[in-house]
Amino acid sequence: MWIIIAFFLAHWYLSAFSQTFFLHRYASHMMFTMNKFWERFFFIFTWIAQGSSYLSAKSYAMLHRMHHAFADTEEDPHSPKYTHNFFRLMWDTRSIYNRINRGKMEIEERFRKNVPSWDSFEKFAHNNLSRIMWGGFYIGFYILFAEHWWLYFLLPIHFVMGPFHGVIINWFSHKFGYRNFKDVKDTSTNFLPFDFLVMGECYHNNHHKFGFRPNFGGIRWHEIDPTYIIIKILNRLNIIQLKPVHMAG
Repeated sequence: MWIIIAFFLAHWYLSAFSQTFFLHRYASHMMFTMNKFWERFFFIFTWIAQGSSYLSAKSYAMLHRMHHAFADTEEDPHSPKYTHNFFRLMWDTRSIYNRINRGKMEIEERFRKNVPSWDSFEKFAHNNLSRIMWGGFYIGFYILFAEHWWLYFLLPIHFVMGPFHGVIINWFSHKFGYRNFKDVKDTSTNFLPFDFLVMGECYHNNHHKFGFRPNFGGIRWHEIDPTYIIIKILNRLNIIQLKPVHMAG
């Protein structure tokens, strides 16, 4: 039993970290820089961490930049203001993401500028064969180590781990929680005490106020952003370089 639980938690938190660190704070907002070796390392890391729900850094970044530019308007790619439930939000977001990823949606230059890309790798990582491979791995792991039938209820979450994290942020962090900055002209909230699930992402109102600040927490004493702690360590190790304007956090 404990092997399955440890495996589930590892997949959950590695996937959440890759999304907030690499796809969100790096690819979308360029809060820090890294050399080409480390960029490709984190491309591969994100593929391993997200597995069957792997998201393209390039497509994610363009989608997310649109969200900030059009937050809670009809042009927002994932606003709960214009969807009836979070299942519909997930479906609509997936549809727009796929159109961007397949080059079937015209994207403004400001959303395309300097997005990281590794097209040859993503031809392999972002296709159905890769997703089937990861799905087979998850199923095989459960067959080998799941000692109780109820553990199989965790299995479907592995297949949609990335979208599952996304809906926590894009649905619940626009509907529940508190707002440090009521002047932010959208419905973003800080969805506590559930931020431990997504490693800083639930400080959504803070992030919408200071879109390029790498520390999503830190406005109140209890707002601890675990990903920012890791960012500071990686910066100290010279794996990444925080931009001077962001050094104070």
